[in-house]
Amino acid sequence: MTDNSEFVHALDKYSKHQTKAMRRLVSRTTKDNLWLYVLTLLEERDYFGYEVQGSVKERFGVDMASVTAYVLLHKLQRDGIVELSEERKEGRRPPRKYYRITDLGRETLKQARLFLDLLAQTLTPS
Repeated sequence: MTDNSEFVHALDKYSKHQTKAMRRLVSRTTKDNLWLYVLTLLEERDYFGYEVQGSVKERFGVDMASVTAYVLLHKLQRDGIVELSEERKEGRRPPRKYYRITDLGRETLKQARLFLDLLAQTLTPS
């Protein structure tokens, strides 16, 4: 796991920026694109649904309601980007449901990163 403290600090700072334009940019690149953060986590290991919300907050500093995490995971599953597996443990009922990234999910995340890199390069003066 990488240290994202610089990003978390910038997120906090820019989400309180004096201009609406900057605050809107922060919102669009975080809350409106939570799937990027979720897939980044799932790239490292499988997560159960409840764990996703807290991990996104802890790792990236982005708040996500627990219902939002489940809705997002359901949509990603529907689109074939993540898949669900169940793990039964002795004495635990019902089985815990884990989400894992699929090959399509890995490719989608890779393409998203390439696009964001290209955008940053395009916005950088020559």
